[in-house]
Amino acid sequence: MTKAGEIRDFLFAAAPRELAMDFDNVGLLVGSPDTDVTKALFSLDITTPVIDEAAAVGAQLIVSHHPVIWDAMKSVTGENVQSAKVVKLIKCGLAAICMHTNLDIAEGGVNDVLMERLGGTTAGILESTGEDCGCGRTGELKAEMPFRDFLSVCKNALNADGLRFHDAGLPVKKLAVMGGAGGDCVELAKSLGCDTYVTADVKYDQFLTAAELGINLIDADHFCTENVIVPKLAAMVSESFPDVKVCISKVHGQTAKFYK
Repeated sequence: MTKAGEIRDFLFAAAPRELAMDFDNVGLLVGSPDTDVTKALFSLDITTPVIDEAAAVGAQLIVSHHPVIWDAMKSVTGENVQSAKVVKLIKCGLAAICMHTNLDIAEGGVNDVLMERLGGTTAGILESTGEDCGCGRTGELKAEMPFRDFLSVCKNALNADGLRFHDAGLPVKKLAVMGGAGGDCVELAKSLGCDTYVTADVKYDQFLTAAELGINLIDADHFCTENVIVPKLAAMVSESFPDVKVCISKVHGQTAKFYK
């Protein structure tokens, strides 16, 4: 029978631990590596409803992108949100594996899948974090398209409730992407010759920078720009561990909504 530790090691082979940034916390964060796994639930985040869902479907493991344990924990009493989730996981007999910045940086990870989902072909790295690796990607669409048409492509491809954007008046051809919070790379995307940059959690001053530089900028939501990796992770585990039934969370989705 497949063990949680085997799935962790398999995922680290695809997205090595050493790629993770210094501040990060990745790997098997809750539970024993010897936990028998016959069913695994995949979700971008481990929220309380996701834990309830995993227990309800009979899973023994949750695989997520964002770490369920982030800040240092000096006690596990259930008296704050993070601690309460850890207590609930343990009570439900659920292990938790989290792959975060290592999965952002890895070849074939979040950013390559995001580029592909938007119709682009990866050509390079946006922000280098070491030799031949880094966060974000640059690439090109097969054919140039008007920015307004690309907005529609982006919204539909990422199943986003809405988009925040700056229209620099440029058609879209050379694209930069960074799943999650990447607003601080607007100038870098422009310096690399990109006409359009898709990321999330963009601040006001970063939109002003885009306007000054003359680059299209799209904030497509943190969840939407990273959730693209969840189906791929589930498929990878399903293919490599045929005795493990996989499912993708149905209760977790885009948290920030737009009033229309």
